[in-house]
Order: sequence, then structure tokens, then C-alpha cells
Amino acid sequence: MYSSIQKGKEQVKAWMDNFYKNRWENQPYYPEVFIEKKALQGVFERVCYRNSVALGACKGYPSLTFLNETTKRLIDAENQGKIPVILYFGDYDPSGEDIPRAVEENIRRLGCESVEVRRIALLHEQVIEWNLPPAPVKQTDSRAAKWSGIGQVELDAVEPRKLQRMCQEAIDSVFDKSLFDVLQEQEEKENEEYRAELRRFVAEDL
Repeated sequence: MYSSIQKGKEQVKAWMDNFYKNRWENQPYYPEVFIEKKALQGVFERVCYRNSVALGACKGYPSLTFLNETTKRLIDAENQGKIPVILYFGDYDPSGEDIPRAVEENIRRLGCESVEVRRIALLHEQVIEWNLPPAPVKQTDSRAAKWSGIGQVELDAVEPRKLQRMCQEAIDSVFDKSLFDVLQEQEEKENEEYRAELRRFVAEDL
């Protein structure tokens, strides 16, 4: 008997402590982070989770199934008046440069015409500035002949903490802190009302 009452109290307390608003609720953008390689998922997961941003591993050129599921989420955001934006991290090579273009074109073709894909890394100037040693481009890449880059550099060559900082900065670039402050004030007010209603329900309705 005591155990059941204690569990009930703990459940009510958990409900009271579990009220929060989506931090992107009043933001103009709806962002997602795409990475070219699944192997780097662990590097980006913590940053994306902390910021309530979806993370997708393209595994090279993403499949139609992957893009269909993404497009559904982006259209939902679009219907809420938001600007869908994909923050892309990939290798510095012919395919790494072309994948963001293909992703944007295919998502637009699938129905989300307002999507924007921003290539965050790796860029030519980053390879130069960070002195990342390029390797010869794979000749099996059909885009190699027309590519004017200095050589292939994989995203894995960048130190993980730097990638995490870049990811955070990219998310911050589409996040309005002043709007978030307004949301937090609203959340605090609604949380008080929510807790008061729970107390009233427990005291009067049970």
C-alpha cells in the first residue's frame, strides 16, 4: 500500500517537474544537421541533442526514403511559418561539395520549396587555414574530372571538439536568443499555471 502511494506521489511530482516548451517554438527557422558519414554521428549527437535539433547521417548521397522522411518534417515546419534549413557537414572532395546541391534539389522536388541547405564544412578555405593535408582525389568519383579542388580531405581529419564547436556555431547562427528569452518568460508563467492546476486536480478531483 505504502509503495503504491509513494509511486503515485513520485509520478505527480514528475509531471510537475516535466513541463517545458520547445525551444524552437517561436523561432523563425527550423534547422536540421546533416552529416555525410554515419561514423561521425557520435561527435555531433550531443550538440544536436542539447539544442533539440534533429541529426541525420546521409551516408554519402542520401536515399529517397531518407529524403522523403526529412521532407515531411520540413513541410510540417514550413506549414507552421518557419524557414527550413539544413546545416551540412561533409568531406572536401567532389562528392562532398555536390551532395548539398543534390539534397536541396531533391527536397524541393519532393515538395518543400523553401528549404535552404548551408554547407558548413569542409570548405576550401578551412582546409587551407587549418593546414589539413589533402590526398589525391579518388578517380572512381565521376565528378573528379571537373573538380578544381586541391585534393581530398575527409571531415574525420578535423578534431572532434572543433567539429562540435562548428556545429554549435552553425545552430546559433539560426537561433534568435532574444526570442528565446521571451519564450522562457512564457514558459515560466505557463509552468506556474500548470503546477497550480495539477495541485487543484489532486486536491479536489481525486
